[in-house]
Amino acid sequence: MDEIKPSFATTGRLDVVLLFASRCVRLFAYGFLSVVLVLYLKSLGLTESSIGLLITLTLLGDAVISLGLTSWADRIGRRRMLLIGSILMLFAAALFATTGEFHWLVLAATIGVISPSGNEVGPFLSIEQASLTQLLPDERRTIAFAWYNLVGSIATACGALAGGWSCEFARRAGAIGPDIYRPVILGYGAFGLILAVFFLWLSPATEAPAIASTNARPGGWFGLGKSAGIVTKLSMLFSLDAFGGGFIIQSVLAYWFYLRFDLHESRLGEIFFGANILAGISSLMAVWMARRFGLVNTMVFTHLPSNVLLLLVPLMPNCSLAVTLLWIRFSISQMDVPTRQSYVMAVVSADERSAAAGVTAMARSFGAAVSPLIAASLIGNLRTADWIFYLCGGLKIVYDLLLYCEFVAVKPPEEH
Repeated sequence: MDEIKPSFATTGRLDVVLLFASRCVRLFAYGFLSVVLVLYLKSLGLTESSIGLLITLTLLGDAVISLGLTSWADRIGRRRMLLIGSILMLFAAALFATTGEFHWLVLAATIGVISPSGNEVGPFLSIEQASLTQLLPDERRTIAFAWYNLVGSIATACGALAGGWSCEFARRAGAIGPDIYRPVILGYGAFGLILAVFFLWLSPATEAPAIASTNARPGGWFGLGKSAGIVTKLSMLFSLDAFGGGFIIQSVLAYWFYLRFDLHESRLGEIFFGANILAGISSLMAVWMARRFGLVNTMVFTHLPSNVLLLLVPLMPNCSLAVTLLWIRFSISQMDVPTRQSYVMAVVSADERSAAAGVTAMARSFGAAVSPLIAASLIGNLRTADWIFYLCGGLKIVYDLLLYCEFVAVKPPEEH
């Protein structure tokens, strides 16, 4: 059953502003932390293998928490679940900042919300996508998601720059060891509090349509009914894509540049500031391409060349060329993100959007959870460190080809 969508100009405008603002604050926090996360864990005395295990458990925990919250969000309240997510973010930061014991860090990583990648984790993205789709007409969905990703990328970029320079200022002020990075961890928790305030201001218009709240419990598979088949196929493919991407999550990639070219935190922040700005701009370019060529074609034919470029990064003889190639790659690599998000929202039932977004996000989190553990073992040895790029690029190319073969004929409503 199709719901009647409110006009963007007359209804839910404050909700849209709040959802975009929460995206900015959250992605700033993720970028703020991710550039220095591995360096902070190293300063606590953890080995590369322990750090890899911790990142894996972080992503697994995020996947489980996200799946649980998003599966129930359309039934018992999207705003409640967003608020819980922000509290878990605060909890994780508090525990990370106050202990160096591995078992406590594992607890914070698996139960709380920490982003090692600089990208979305937790239940936020899935629930916000469902709410935005409900507030906007079909023809504005893709461009809204493009702007949503653009502001997120800019926020991540600014967060990465701020995180790197915060550590530099702390070092110049005389801080040593973990104290160099601890202000960043505490700041991450403070952003969780800001998010909680934003979510308290959301209106009932962001909740699921009445049809979704008539059941006391989620129906079918993780809250999915008639959309389960297509969501299962998409989830398997997204898991493969994320497994490849997990080899070069932002914290691991920053550590690779640190080891290969002996860069300080401020320089790392600048590198990922530029990378995320370019990624955000590419989101807007995706809108034009999607209108002209379709969502699936845009997803595949921008992603393929970006992965070929990724394979070439470790072959560069110096830092400047490696960064340049990485930036070129980022300038086209994220065109598939708003198109992928829009596509999922378009091809599932209106009353199953939060669940569908949650399940696909869970699949991506599970896929990405294993590869950092492998990446950590590879990056600990200079002879094998470059394999993180080869494994990532190769697996993502396989994903692109499989996605095109399976879904090129499955069109969203606006393309019929």
